[in-house]
Amino acid sequence: MQMAASVLAAWLLLAWVNPVSGAHAGSVAEFQAALSCYREAHYSAAQRIFARLAANRPEDPELNFYLGRLALWFDDGELGLAYLERASAREPCSARIQNALGDAFGLAAQRANILMKYRWAKKCAAAYERAVELEPGNCDYRWSLLGYYFLAPRIAGGGIGQAYAQAAEIRKLNPMSGRIAFATLYLGEKKYALAFAEFDEVLRRSPDDFLALYHVGRCAALSGEQVDRGISALERCLRLPEPEGEGKPHAADVHYRLANLLEKKGDSVRAREEYAKSLRANPDFRPCKVALKN
Repeated sequence: MQMAASVLAAWLLLAWVNPVSGAHAGSVAEFQAALSCYREAHYSAAQRIFARLAANRPEDPELNFYLGRLALWFDDGELGLAYLERASAREPCSARIQNALGDAFGLAAQRANILMKYRWAKKCAAAYERAVELEPGNCDYRWSLLGYYFLAPRIAGGGIGQAYAQAAEIRKLNPMSGRIAFATLYLGEKKYALAFAEFDEVLRRSPDDFLALYHVGRCAALSGEQVDRGISALERCLRLPEPEGEGKPHAADVHYRLANLLEKKGDSVRAREEYAKSLRANPDFRPCKVALKN
């Protein structure tokens, strides 16, 4: 994973630094610093650096992509959509831009009045489907479609059967990601025993599998079942090395889910301590900020 991430970073830098762009070494170093902040989930810092770079390169699709993603993270859907549409205009066949556009359209659908919801929802589905068409082997884009199909009403193209079909495709590409996909759908349908069972076989073979332990904790937090088992699994995660790679659960996620479970146990003092630890691990983790305000 580390080697792949290094190759990706090099590719992004080569793509961004164009010989005719006049980019200086200082701006290249800033771009690399912004990418590092983004990948480490230091989103406020990343946003500041990307915005500073974009002041001189307002049409750069790479900068607009990251600024759009970050605006969505900070719940500014209108700004996020503007950045991502600008990026898409320059790179209409970029799967990651299409997927991010889907996120922006989805947020617009959530906030629109009843007359506009359907229009935004259809644009969301079309963008997600386009991303999968462009890169069918990318699990992340199939995850977006899975979520859409599960949540959207039939009139907007949703359907549980389509969601499970995407879970099956994800499982072909990555068995563990497939387990997580099926568990997520089972949780949504309140089939809690099936959700936990997705990780039982993994843990029988590998009791210290970080992802399986984390998702047992997540299943417990979302279902309210097997709470003690979930706490034990998450506490074990904290004693293990974190998995590498963007999108993998890290310390902030583990502390957050542990806090969820401690709340269910009625231990509000320890829960607040875990929320605080999560926020220290990732100062931009919005759910923890909300939890600590309550």
